[in-house]
Amino acid sequence: MATDGVSDQNELMEADGHGRRLSPRAKSLSWIAGIIGLILLVGFAYFLSHKGSATGPKSGAGRGGGSRGAGGMNQPTTVGTAKAVSADLPILVEALGTVTPAATVTVRPQVSGTITQILYTEGQLVKRGQAIAIIDPRPYSAVLLQAQGALIRDRAQLENARVQLQRYDTLLKQDSIARQDRDTQAALVHQLQGTIVLDQGAVQQAQINVGFTKIVSPVTGRVGLRVIDVGNYIAAGDANGVAVVTTLQPIDVEFAVPQQKAPSIQKRIAQGATIAAIALDSTRTQQLDSGRFSTLDNRVDPTTGTIKGKARFANAGNQLYPSQFVNVRLTVDTISNVVTVPPSAVRSGPDGSFVWLLKGDRSVTERKVTTGISDNDKMQITNGLAIGETIITDGGDRLTEGAKVTLPGDKPATGAGGAGKGKHRRAAQGG
Repeated sequence: MATDGVSDQNELMEADGHGRRLSPRAKSLSWIAGIIGLILLVGFAYFLSHKGSATGPKSGAGRGGGSRGAGGMNQPTTVGTAKAVSADLPILVEALGTVTPAATVTVRPQVSGTITQILYTEGQLVKRGQAIAIIDPRPYSAVLLQAQGALIRDRAQLENARVQLQRYDTLLKQDSIARQDRDTQAALVHQLQGTIVLDQGAVQQAQINVGFTKIVSPVTGRVGLRVIDVGNYIAAGDANGVAVVTTLQPIDVEFAVPQQKAPSIQKRIAQGATIAAIALDSTRTQQLDSGRFSTLDNRVDPTTGTIKGKARFANAGNQLYPSQFVNVRLTVDTISNVVTVPPSAVRSGPDGSFVWLLKGDRSVTERKVTTGISDNDKMQITNGLAIGETIITDGGDRLTEGAKVTLPGDKPATGAGGAGKGKHRRAAQGG
């Protein structure tokens, strides 16, 4: 009876709710479904709990961020300032120029002949009148001797004719000869005098040709590359010449300035003033040489609207080289005791130029100004600003009328956020 009771109990445990017996496979699927359902239930509860926590802090953070944003809009802007000062402001004209030598000479021979000596080296600095080459002088010396001999011969004939004329004059006074003979002798004397003049010209020409056999430099400068060697025959007026000499000291710079600048430059020239000129390198940071303005051209180029000018430099340090591109800066005039500010302080608006003026309560106000000429670090204010007033140079793009500003040296103010943090800290310590 007991055994029957246990077996009945096991059969009841293996039956479902309707009294049906479950197979082993059905029992396994039932367990798996229960486990999956439990996992889904736990995951759904976890999701709901995190969603609620995320929603609460996020909205709180959004409100906090909004308050910080509102507080940030009221925070003063840190700016840089400068004062309007009185200074001497130069009137400058800048242009791109090309270095041109004061003289470039191709030394050509005046007589033909064979080169016997070359007296220079490539790149040598030569003086004016210094010999640079020699042509064989012997043929020209022989011609000189011939001319000198003809002159001596004709002078002797002239002396004899003059003596004969004196005799004819004596005999004519004694009425011993006919006047025709005396006049013929006088004409012979004049003829020989003309011959003497021709002989003297021939002698001078021969002397000049002998001198031309020594080729000299007509200017002081630097010799270029050699174009002829010893032993070459060269003709008078040869196109290549013997050498090319370029003057480097002094040297000129040619440039073009806008036609609007020409009247002010011409006015200073008419007043007899010296216009200083500076030659700068391509980066405009290194000064190559200093000189003075020379002259303006006599016409304006209609294609560019510019007029050519020239400045001369001593070039003592040989920093300027022919055909080199340089930047030229002319100091046309200097305006004394004008109100100047840094160029970064001047801003452009719909109504023209203006500056942000710093008031005593650390607020700013817009001040319309009229600008004049400008330099690299100064700009002239012709109207609207007084000497000593403080203006904003940096940070002006973020300013509005009446906005509060702070300066870099000011101490930061303690805000409400800092007080709140202290209050929470004290409450935490008390708890």
